[in-house]
Amino acid sequence: MTPEPNAREPKMTPAQKDARDLTRRSALALELPFTMVGALVVGGFLGYFLDKWLHTSPWLTVVLGAFGFFGGVREVIRRLNPNYNNGDDR
Repeated sequence: MTPEPNAREPKMTPAQKDARDLTRRSALALELPFTMVGALVVGGFLGYFLDKWLHTSPWLTVVLGAFGFFGGVREVIRRLNPNYNNGDDR
């Protein structure tokens, strides 16, 4: 059985679909640099403050900054690839 189209949803013209697609892509393009840099900065700052507290400078800054970098890269890949399944084997 095929699902019936929702009668409440208005029909979209091709121009409206293109505009919606452009808006979504633009939002993603503006969001990804902040995602990447944000993860790196959070990891680096957390490492920096832990280094100051535990007197282990610069090791925790480097390690947590690297974790932040790889976490940012993983998040960017996840958002750009619609088939990314987060390691699930379903």
